[in-house]
Amino acid sequence: MDLRAVAMGLTFALMWSSAFTSARIIVMDASPLFSLAVRFLISGLIGVGIALALGQTWRLTRSQWRATMIFGLCQNALYLGLNFVAMQWIEASLAAIIASTMPLCVALASWLIFGDRIRPLGLLGLMAGVAGVALIMGTRINAGVDLFGLILCFVGVAALTVATLALRGATSGGNFMMVVGLQMLIGSAILFVAAPLSEDIFVHPTLRLGLAFAYTTVVPGLMATFIWVLLLNRIGAIRAATFHFLNPVFGVAVASLLLGEHLGLLDLIGVAVVTLGILAVQLSRQAAPK
Repeated sequence: MDLRAVAMGLTFALMWSSAFTSARIIVMDASPLFSLAVRFLISGLIGVGIALALGQTWRLTRSQWRATMIFGLCQNALYLGLNFVAMQWIEASLAAIIASTMPLCVALASWLIFGDRIRPLGLLGLMAGVAGVALIMGTRINAGVDLFGLILCFVGVAALTVATLALRGATSGGNFMMVVGLQMLIGSAILFVAAPLSEDIFVHPTLRLGLAFAYTTVVPGLMATFIWVLLLNRIGAIRAATFHFLNPVFGVAVASLLLGEHLGLLDLIGVAVVTLGILAVQLSRQAAPK
């Protein structure tokens, strides 16, 4: 792995992790599902426009359409929708930690559903990840964290796991940027229906809302996806996925820096254990025989 790939991986991880902090800022001044629906509409239109400019088409294969629909529903509408709602009551750092367990959930689901082999290092990583999350959850529950918000985040991770597994066949026919744009538009359509049915829509125009919304739409929404695609093409999916182990660290660091969120010693130990667990799982997959 060369220095350029390392720089791309670090940049992607930082962008992806910062989305929780910007989302926390957005829900202070706007209803969560409506603001997310608008964000996906803008990002999706930009993504489709870029795809058309690259000569891509929305004539996708059947497996691509199926994966795109599932991805739009599970990642955008459910995972991000539930996280946006949850961050009305829980801290961005906690949401980032929970979401960062996705690689562990994917590895476990791949083992149970698809029969993928898990090496001893991977099993150790799974156990470490569970232990780290249990440690963090124990301290937060004792501190009086909102349980409803906590449940929403965990349901969101389950939906993200389904979305990630569904993406296995989404790019086999090319048109990757078109797939990205279309799944955002699908998520937007679902959320535009869900928002008026489940929340009182409001928007309080503020500078922080405008900056956070623009940042979330452009940086985690489009730039991070673009960098991720380049990284996949450069070093492959298994090596690229290793950078996910940085998400708990970056997510906590950004929330602490911008929002002043405080973590206790047990929280920090839990983050370290989860981080090592994710790294162990990813390294075990990288070392697995082909």
